[in-house]
Amino acid sequence: MKIANLRLPLAPAPPPEVLAQTVVHIPMTALDRRRVRRRLMAPDSTELLLAFPTGTYLAPGTLLEQRGDVAYMVSAADEDVAVIQPTSTGQAVAVAHAIGNLHRDLVEDGHAYLALWDGPLELLLTRMGVAFTRESRPFLGRPSWADE
Repeated sequence: MKIANLRLPLAPAPPPEVLAQTVVHIPMTALDRRRVRRRLMAPDSTELLLAFPTGTYLAPGTLLEQRGDVAYMVSAADEDVAVIQPTSTGQAVAVAHAIGNLHRDLVEDGHAYLALWDGPLELLLTRMGVAFTRESRPFLGRPSWADE
């Protein structure tokens, strides 16, 4: 039996009629979207108190709170990522295996794959001879286990 889809978003994006006139997007990193019990300052200087059940994942588009005509919604912040471009299926499998052994997520993004960038990952990809670049863009996977 294959187990899949264990990380479900808190809730789907709310329908347009639920949204207020003003939507304040709160940019969060992959790690921030897993920290669901804390105080949070919105970009408009409003303090939000998060108290979601442990294990909840705040997907981009999740409505955190609605106060009057202002809705506070999660968005994915730009992060340092390695944009990996394997040249063959075999190389893609080798990269996925190596990054999986580091207990990190590898997210498909068109013809490339994204992983959160750090020094050890750069060293690994360089030793494997895989083409990659370091870029700043949203990362929709999980942070590494060391960050949790």
